[in-house]
Amino acid sequence: MLLVIDVGNTNITLGVFDGEALKGTFRMTTRQNRTSDEYGILMCNMLEYRGIPKDAVKDAIISSVVPDVMHSLASGVIKYFNTYPIHVGPGCKTGIRITSVNPKEIGADRIVDAVAAYELYGGPVLVLDFGTATTYDLITEDGCFAAGITSPGIEISAKALWQDAAKLPKIAIEKPESILAKETISSMQAGLVYGYIGQVEYIIRKVKEESGIENLKVVATGGLGKIIADETEMIDVYDTQLTLTGLRIIFEKTKKSRG
Repeated sequence: MLLVIDVGNTNITLGVFDGEALKGTFRMTTRQNRTSDEYGILMCNMLEYRGIPKDAVKDAIISSVVPDVMHSLASGVIKYFNTYPIHVGPGCKTGIRITSVNPKEIGADRIVDAVAAYELYGGPVLVLDFGTATTYDLITEDGCFAAGITSPGIEISAKALWQDAAKLPKIAIEKPESILAKETISSMQAGLVYGYIGQVEYIIRKVKEESGIENLKVVATGGLGKIIADETEMIDVYDTQLTLTGLRIIFEKTKKSRG
């Protein structure tokens, strides 16, 4: 089995694949003060709780946008699963060409999502990831990572609202019954959710306009993305497992290239 690990700014998401079948997903908060033993024991316990023995894991791959956790996390994988994980980065085979001014600035998570969207849904494709930040990445028909847009995530926007405005309360991020709000909480929810839908639709339209690609497929992923995807016809696919699948695809391509 293959253990895939995606280290984001807020959460670490793990998945276990048996071939192409995803057998389980797990999540822990991203913290920078865990030891390799803590990571190893946590991961083993999570797997075994789902009936997946740690000895069944023969390979691993890690994608990370948080460098400070990598040493302990990778060491935990080595010590407790007896395998050296592949790190998404230089030397990995992705099938995607990056043509930005500085390719090293493109986060590993964005590359992973791009690989999965292109392999699963074809190009041209616009990949939206609703994470701590919301990213929009354009992959052309021939597999070129052509452009990327980054905006504050919906949760960051929500936190700014209640942290910087003394009288506004912390709220659940959900769509209210109507945009015509009559009290504080639903008015905040309306501004956040409907405002974010508007941002997403405008950026998608603008990408299509400036790229000249009208037949652009739009694929979204990320925890809070479903709230938005359910409310707009401009998102074609919402795939909750896009990143984990991308890690599996990159592992398979890289392993094949190394013989």
